[in-house]
Amino acid sequence: MNPGEDDMADFEYLRFDRDGDVLVVTVDKPDDDLNKVDAQMHHELTHLFQRLRDERQARAVLLAGTERAFTAGGDFAWFPRFSEPGYASEVRLDGKSIVWNMLDVHLPIVCAVTGHAMGLGASIALLADLTVMSETARLGDPHVKVGIVAGDGGTVAWPLAVGPQLAKRYLLTGDPVTAADAVSMGLIVEAAPDPEACVAAGLAWAQRLAAGAPQAVQFTKQAVNAWIKQTCGTAFDLSTALETVTFASEDFTEALAALTEKREPRFTGK
Repeated sequence: MNPGEDDMADFEYLRFDRDGDVLVVTVDKPDDDLNKVDAQMHHELTHLFQRLRDERQARAVLLAGTERAFTAGGDFAWFPRFSEPGYASEVRLDGKSIVWNMLDVHLPIVCAVTGHAMGLGASIALLADLTVMSETARLGDPHVKVGIVAGDGGTVAWPLAVGPQLAKRYLLTGDPVTAADAVSMGLIVEAAPDPEACVAAGLAWAQRLAAGAPQAVQFTKQAVNAWIKQTCGTAFDLSTALETVTFASEDFTEALAALTEKREPRFTGK
């Protein structure tokens, strides 16, 4: 099976183009240049990697964003829905599908972080096979800043890239990193001066991988990702379960109120 134009047409926030053997997927949310994750975006990302597992025409995939953002994290207007009974648990299942299906895509995935990548955006960037980043962008996981656990893959992606202690330095503070720091820490393979150069660099990497022996490239990726899943499966499940718990916390409610009132939150641990 190969997704055709009709198959791709039902995505509202994702744009699909082909450049030779590379399938280019651009996150481009209308009327939101930060590409924030809302229910629709989360739904589309859930189905994106399912579709990519069926891709047979391309030999590599490039994921890119727009000038200001790859995706700058969760849309705060969406967050109140998580207080609805059972809603967080449903989203948790979709979140697991995003990460696990991404790891199961047979094609090499290159991510071009053209603009800010936060939360889930950062996890997708770090779980890609190769990642390049614009010097105008920032990469981070600020879940703790709104009183919730980093349950979108951050507890898997960051320790894999930089080890437990440095990962906790960023996951426990929510501090972002620059492209230069990301290169020095081994989070990404290349920094580019601006978004346009970032896409060009990402495409060059994708084309290089597409030119390789397909079975050798794909099977090597499969073997590495099998190790990732075996090593991190328990931690990922625990983090998403605990994130669901924190969605019901008073601290999460306080964080939303602080955002609305444009002030610093006063966390109590409840």
